[in-house]
Amino acid sequence: MKQARQLISKGYKHNLIVDGEPDFTQKVNRILDLLKTAGFYEFVRTYIRQIIEIDGLTQLRETEAAIWANKFAVENPVDAASLLVQKAYQMKQYIDGELYYGGNSEKQTVERRIEFLKLLKDKTGESQVKEDCENLLQMWAESSLAP
Repeated sequence: MKQARQLISKGYKHNLIVDGEPDFTQKVNRILDLLKTAGFYEFVRTYIRQIIEIDGLTQLRETEAAIWANKFAVENPVDAASLLVQKAYQMKQYIDGELYYGGNSEKQTVERRIEFLKLLKDKTGESQVKEDCENLLQMWAESSLAP
């Protein structure tokens, strides 16, 4: 962890690798474009090294700096992009030696997810992306995890 923190403080970024079927890879590349639009791509690749398609539950793999994602997790690119932001913040908490799971962590990372959705909505020129952001922001506003 100490070495990871030192590398990050010096500006290290992963070469983000996407591993999966062509359809999955195409969808993740669209998601990465949305991260770039909102200004979060560099943040995500600071903490996430790889996004791997799996046939199981989507999860952060802290020891691998990877996100294992199933095909359903990438269906809605806006929601999936906000999920990547949330998982990158969890990875940051892990590397920083903070509690990265449980209620308080979940609330903090959801706040970052909502922040991303607001920025993406403001920065995108795509009406469908704006609408998806609005719908997701409304969903989060009604959630018990809302800030």
